Amino acid sequence: MDNKPDIVSIGEALVELATDIKLKSAQTLVKYFGGDCMAVAIAAQRAGSKAGFITKVGNDAFKEFLLDAWQAEGLDISQIKLDEEKNGLYIIAHPSDSEKEIIYYRKKIAPSKLTIEDINEDYIKSAKYLYSSGITQALSASASEAVTYAFKIAQANSVLTAYAPSYNKNVSTIDSAKEYLSNVIHHTDIAFMELEGDVIPLMDVDSAQLAIKKMWDYGVKIVIIKSDFSKKYYAGYSGNITETPFYELEIIDSTSSFESFIGSYLSAINSGMTPFDAVKFSAIVEGIQISKLGAIKSIPYKADVLKVLKGEDND
Repeated sequence: MDNKPDIVSIGEALVELATDIKLKSAQTLVKYFGGDCMAVAIAAQRAGSKAGFITKVGNDAFKEFLLDAWQAEGLDISQIKLDEEKNGLYIIAHPSDSEKEIIYYRKKIAPSKLTIEDINEDYIKSAKYLYSSGITQALSASASEAVTYAFKIAQANSVLTAYAPSYNKNVSTIDSAKEYLSNVIHHTDIAFMELEGDVIPLMDVDSAQLAIKKMWDYGVKIVIIKSDFSKKYYAGYSGNITETPFYELEIIDSTSSFESFIGSYLSAINSGMTPFDAVKFSAIVEGIQISKLGAIKSIPYKADVLKVLKGEDND
């Protein structure tokens, strides 16, 4: 049996401790795992593709919990290495759709020790898609170098590359985020961006359509831009731009919601969907994910998404 992954994601994995009440009142926290690029990998796996993950895991009390959980998901963890640094974690509370408390512990953690030595060239070559983000690049200089190195290997071997800046002012400066984007943009086939969070601060344009055309000029083939203001996804491919509305349910926890879209999108096009049809599929994934507590725990499986699609088609 061929266990080579369809989609490989490079980044950090974190321990998640979550509650649906205020942290000051919480007596217990639900343990799971999170991380932006891990969310992409799990979303791809649950959407029907074989996903692999590249990271470093801390040799601490959470090590076996993390590795066992990922194996249970079916994730290929053959490229995950152990490190003596601790695992990162975050504590999150979502008392209501308008309230969110989150505390990160991400300094000097195992994933920040990623280097180009952790990138197996044959493993990258064996995949169909490679994904990483600005969050991964911001972990450390060596992690940023590893992402660029992996993207160059992928591009040289006809492996499609996908990237999201995922700009967060608590993780990197605007200048650093722009540098991360410039380091990989010419090696990127598919770009995922949020209009308000990425495009406006990093590209100095305020129009999804203009941003898509600008990304095309860089050589990016498929561009997906999410706008929370218009509540639409804008997809640009082969000279055409389409708009798809959000699939809206009650908002419970928006953590890693766009990452759930990204992973399922990569899986959808891997399964043969067009770049535009895949948006509708992935919009449902994000809509369902955001309606439950837990960044990764709440990502739906392909069968559940297809049920919604079938219901919509029968309307």
